[in-house]
Amino acid sequence: MPRPDDDPAPPPPGGVLWTVAGDVRGLLMLPAALALQVAHPAVGAGVDEHSVFRTDPWGRGERSLRSALLWVYGGEAAAEEGRRLRRLHKTIRGTDTRGRPYHALTPANYAWVHATGYPVYHHGLRYLFRPLTEAQDRRLYAEWLQVGRILGIHDRDMPQTVEEFWPYYRAMLQDGLEPTAVLRELVATDRPVPPPDRGPLPLRLLLTALWPLLLPPLARFRRFVTVGLIPPDAREALGLAWTGTQERRLRRFTRVVRAVVPVLPERWRYLPAARTARREARLSAGARRAR
Repeated sequence: MPRPDDDPAPPPPGGVLWTVAGDVRGLLMLPAALALQVAHPAVGAGVDEHSVFRTDPWGRGERSLRSALLWVYGGEAAAEEGRRLRRLHKTIRGTDTRGRPYHALTPANYAWVHATGYPVYHHGLRYLFRPLTEAQDRRLYAEWLQVGRILGIHDRDMPQTVEEFWPYYRAMLQDGLEPTAVLRELVATDRPVPPPDRGPLPLRLLLTALWPLLLPPLARFRRFVTVGLIPPDAREALGLAWTGTQERRLRRFTRVVRAVVPVLPERWRYLPAARTARREARLSAGARRAR
């Protein structure tokens, strides 16, 4: 879709994010990114005080996923989604976990929420897809900067190269993050979670009836993939235990995922928004070649 000339461009068709963001394997990396986000004292406090993730976890997750897909596949709607998010966060303020006043849109806070995506992709892709070449890694980071601009983050508030990013990231791990209450909840296995309230009524009724049996193993799996796909240095900084046995289990699990998902039909491999955008991009490219 065409976009106003002054709007930042979303990542391009055919890029790294265009390939991986809407792939169903991306769903496994989202909890790790969220965990890194809420380890920030201000972000954790904002989520703790203002989010509905406890009372409406399925709706909150669905809205977050829809928003994230728009950043990559939304075309003209990408920048408008960025503006909507900034309006939504305009009134979110309070006192962080270290007793300091915070505002959600303070550049250091908002930029960290965006920044977490790159190290999680950098780590998770080697398990769920394949390790990136140096050129692909640089392309991923450049595309992630485009996402930051979609979100309204100025270039001056984002490391502009991979070489600049890693010192910033390590400094955040050393002194900028902590195991906040929200992080501990996200990796807990004993927190009550309501059954899914989306989907066909018969399925919802079945899940509600079986939920006491389904929740414990699902909670353990959620913790497993969340902690496992957090980069190891971040795990260590946040005190998240991870054993050699768990690492071997993760490698076995992700080998199966890497073998199965790529051979699925596109309608099963890609989420609907990504599937639609990819189909429209192919049609548009075909039309240009025909002219």
